[in-house]
Amino acid sequence: MVQNSLQKREVNMALKGLVLCGGKSLRMQQDKSTISYHGLPQWQYLYNLLKEFVPEVWLSAREGQEFPGCGNIIHDSVEGAGPSAGLLSAYAHDPAASWLVLACDLPLISAQSISLLLEKRQPRLAATSFISPFNEQPEPLIAIWEPAALEQLANDFREGKTCPRKTLSGMEVALIENPYRREQYNANTPEEMENAKEKLK
Repeated sequence: MVQNSLQKREVNMALKGLVLCGGKSLRMQQDKSTISYHGLPQWQYLYNLLKEFVPEVWLSAREGQEFPGCGNIIHDSVEGAGPSAGLLSAYAHDPAASWLVLACDLPLISAQSISLLLEKRQPRLAATSFISPFNEQPEPLIAIWEPAALEQLANDFREGKTCPRKTLSGMEVALIENPYRREQYNANTPEEMENAKEKLK
């Protein structure tokens, strides 16, 4: 039992957290990472959430974004990559790392979903991901990306392919059914933001 606990701790120590904040938030009409759903900016809520599980958390950001009090920022190093930009920049920052990734447009995500993802992690596979409740495909922005998956994402990008979901769909991935499906809710528009705030009351 003690050995298993130590092994689990070693696996988590080798894992880093990544909050994807660099999107342009065009549909939301304001920076999604700064919206307050829990009494503090969403980037800070997600940063604190990941810190409960991994010792090192980074924010992925585009140039010009500011996160007061946070020094762990990886600026997007590629353009035209859409949601893959932050993942590719994290891979360039540390190619040997595995990354526990959360998008900043997840207002309902909580520790119970993160705990389940870590419990079901299979580090020998390319990634561990929840199943999307909308299309039964991998949920690439609530997932653990192992180095092999990030390497493939970089290869795909060089070939003009920028969809992280398609990258995972072509690899051997641990797909997890999340019993807390509502926590995968994305808020990308003002209407969805207000809906999320209603759900949190």
